[in-house]
Amino acid sequence: IHICSLNYVKMEDSESQLLSDEYQPPETLLGSLDIFVFSLIAGLLIYWFFFRKKPEPVLDLKTFPAVPPPIRETSFIEKMKKTNRNVVVFYGSQTGTAEEFANRLAKDAHRYGMKGMATDPEEYDMSELSRLKEIPNSMAVFCMATYGEGDPTDNAQEFYDWMQGTDDDLEGVNFAVFGLGNKTYEHFNATGKYTDKRFAELGGKRVFDLGLGDDDSNLEEDFISWKEQFWPAVCEFFGVEATGEESSIRQFELVVHNDINMNQVYTGEMGRLKSFQTQKPPFDSKNLFLAPVTVNRKLNRGGNRHLMHIELDVMDSKIRYDAGDHVAVYPTNDAAVVSRIGERLGVDLDTVISLKNLDEESNKKHPFPCPSTYRTALTHYLDINNTPRKNVLYELSQYTSDPQEQENMRKMASASPEGKALYQSWVLDSERNILLLPQLQARYYSIASSNKVHPTSIHICAVVIEYTTKTGRVYKGVATNWLKNKEVTENGHKHTVPMYVRRSQFRLPFKPSNPVIMTGPGTGIAPFVGFIQERAWQKEQGKDVGETILYFGCRHKNEDFLYQQELEEFERAGVLTQLNVAFSRDQEHKIYVQHLLKKNKEQLWKLIHSNNAHIYVCGDARNMARDVHTAFYEIAEEVGGLTHTQAVDYFKKLMTKGRYLQDVWS
Repeated sequence: IHICSLNYVKMEDSESQLLSDEYQPPETLLGSLDIFVFSLIAGLLIYWFFFRKKPEPVLDLKTFPAVPPPIRETSFIEKMKKTNRNVVVFYGSQTGTAEEFANRLAKDAHRYGMKGMATDPEEYDMSELSRLKEIPNSMAVFCMATYGEGDPTDNAQEFYDWMQGTDDDLEGVNFAVFGLGNKTYEHFNATGKYTDKRFAELGGKRVFDLGLGDDDSNLEEDFISWKEQFWPAVCEFFGVEATGEESSIRQFELVVHNDINMNQVYTGEMGRLKSFQTQKPPFDSKNLFLAPVTVNRKLNRGGNRHLMHIELDVMDSKIRYDAGDHVAVYPTNDAAVVSRIGERLGVDLDTVISLKNLDEESNKKHPFPCPSTYRTALTHYLDINNTPRKNVLYELSQYTSDPQEQENMRKMASASPEGKALYQSWVLDSERNILLLPQLQARYYSIASSNKVHPTSIHICAVVIEYTTKTGRVYKGVATNWLKNKEVTENGHKHTVPMYVRRSQFRLPFKPSNPVIMTGPGTGIAPFVGFIQERAWQKEQGKDVGETILYFGCRHKNEDFLYQQELEEFERAGVLTQLNVAFSRDQEHKIYVQHLLKKNKEQLWKLIHSNNAHIYVCGDARNMARDVHTAFYEIAEEVGGLTHTQAVDYFKKLMTKGRYLQDVWS
């Protein structure tokens, strides 16, 4: 997408230059005939410029001075000095959690006589970190989430690149890091660990030990435990004491607009107002493309689940993608739930409102696009299905009239064992939710198609999330149930999905002749459908395509053998060299993909060790990816004669070389 946009701009620039060069007046003196001819041409040009229909004027940049772009403050140091801040909390956030934690730390600072600000590293010049020591008693804190294969989040990529390439002296710069990760992933908290290590290497002074949050357990519990030790360490380091003031999340003022032009009101857009009405590329997380749904079919033939294949039309978007990329879709909340919330709160959902940030120096003037209506905010911007954070429960306890309920809410907001147990049973196990919530985030799906075969459409393979909690409450996944209802009708109307494409490192080998071993049970098959399509296309182009082997797993052959017809056709055509399917529940004992891997251990070891095969794993990180990993270790030990330690090192090297790639989730 980035390349596309650069080319687009370059084309416009070159066309403007051609036009401005074409109409330069001659520099020599003119004769009578020349004057006549010139006058005629000038007249035609005047008619051309003033009477023709044209979308926009072409200006000669040599004649008209360029309007300077608005100046954006790129120095967080100068901003800190102007606003008297001495604590800056940077966040690398993909889903909003790290950003929320950063805001909480910035607000906590005032309890210790300090003043903090939460900051997106993408918006500032991070090479200025060495200047932080210019501010007395200053400190930089980093809340860094890890995404994918140990990668930084999108907004922290430039900062990460700077850390890798800089040799700046950070002596005198005080810092602390809290990482957000998931232990089910191979590269647990890699970005947080690297940030902490790199700042120490550059001479920074660590104020407190690295915190490692685990989303597989309870990320917020980890954060609270770290924070409760972090601030006493800060007090000791700087020689300050707690003021006793409580931090509060009350930071917005509600403004009701009684007389406003509705053309100025957001209706679900993430960035530019009216961007859904007037679509202009390039499309990204702030400028979404409304992709029409052209196909929505159920993939499974039985069982109590609903697995679906959806196709999005991106023909007019200039969106480009590669097999293995992710499509990000922005869902909307259930209209019936939104209406019930409106009734419960006793508000007119069509009232136009704004939430105004009371912190005038904050980068974000509103928590979501404003002005908007209550209905739009609850439908498009607030995650009304999310469970409440502990700090929100503490805040709400101040407004609770029942003493027992107030005690319970404060208990759940604490780090005590009793409070943790109550929060787990009453909030998490019951999937309870409330209005005071973070912004609704995009959902990411591995693209189930190849752009070589389907250049104008993007395919999604997903399972609809719906289950009953331990307490009998029915929980429905926001995005998958929303996508399920995007049915294709015969009346010509097409539902649309706000989306953009996020690039991935999950790529086929550069040389088609390299063998590929793909393991993807359930909807983990998604990127491999695209891979196989691309290998078929490469074969049609006359290229030497290596062995293409798939290990797929499902419950029952007659119920949820996803893409069975397509896969068997690819196998008959010789594109799919081997189709190995584990039907876990078609026999008395369970059979999973890792069992089939072990069954073919000699062939697999030869492909990996001698034939430069690339390994791909997609699907559940908590169990499947770990079990597949173990199976490969055992193959290396049993066939390759490696010790367990050697096997682990062997596959770590494959990961480093990009020959063992995972696209997994928990």
